[in-house]
Amino acid sequence: IFSTRSIANGTFTNDPGAPGQTRYLRIPDGAALTVAAEIPVALWLNEIQQLATAGGVPQPADAGAPGGDVLIYLHGYNHSQADMLARHRQLQDDLNASGWAGIVVSYDWPSEGSALSYLEDRRDAKATAAALVQDGIRLLAATQRADCRVAVHVLAHSMGAFLLREAFDHADDRLSLRGQVWGVGQCVLIAGDVSSDSLGASDSSVSIYRHSQRLTNYSNGADEVLQVSRFKNGGASGRVGRVGLPEDAPPAAVNVDCTAYWQILREDRRRLDLGAFCHSWYFGDLGFTRDLAHTLDGGLDRAAIPGRTAVSTNRFSLTP
Repeated sequence: IFSTRSIANGTFTNDPGAPGQTRYLRIPDGAALTVAAEIPVALWLNEIQQLATAGGVPQPADAGAPGGDVLIYLHGYNHSQADMLARHRQLQDDLNASGWAGIVVSYDWPSEGSALSYLEDRRDAKATAAALVQDGIRLLAATQRADCRVAVHVLAHSMGAFLLREAFDHADDRLSLRGQVWGVGQCVLIAGDVSSDSLGASDSSVSIYRHSQRLTNYSNGADEVLQVSRFKNGGASGRVGRVGLPEDAPPAAVNVDCTAYWQILREDRRRLDLGAFCHSWYFGDLGFTRDLAHTLDGGLDRAAIPGRTAVSTNRFSLTP
């Protein structure tokens, strides 16, 4: 985990810390997230690199370097640290069960953990977006060695998609980051709480496409949470996690419509402890996670991933 929450009286708060005070944490299996879990950043980076390459995809004998994958997970709004950690572990377990051998690293931005704090969470997401690139993505990219090739990917859920877009745009605007090589392999949005229009061929989306090899958006037309979110944001544009990517999205963008698939799952009330089912069903569902594992692996073309039905170029539905 890396966190931008402030600390008061020896515990994490729901407010942003000062810029440059990102903390790097190692959480033992089954343990809660506490301030005592902080470790030096150099040790954090070294352990991530070792874990990523230990289970990496075997390379040809003449490749000269082990492969590996790191997935940075961005949680949404209304998330306590305990909620974030539960989904982090669920995502890691499900991806491993689906054959993906990488490591999940979560960015713990200061959400309030309250459904009534939507606007405050949005302000905090924007305020801490820069740290995602500066203290996360770029930091991991800078540790690459000639004998270790680790691909960095990012998965954003709900308001995490807004944070991701803001982070990439902010990084391109900063003079200190201009001209520096950084980016991610696969960029994935699930239940993305960001305007669909903002991810088309426009100035607001150019950075996220420039710094990722491919963007895959998973949408659910029955996501009632995102319908409410649309009106909280003025009602001007549908959320990308509900209506999908716009028609003018670049060729590197892929939309996977999960609406029909989700209809089959909607009676499974056991997942309600992970949040509103229509918005959070992705966590704990192995059908979705298998598709995600193929996406992160990148070995199959977008149209060749099993379990997808082509709707049109770069648009697919997840088969029930």
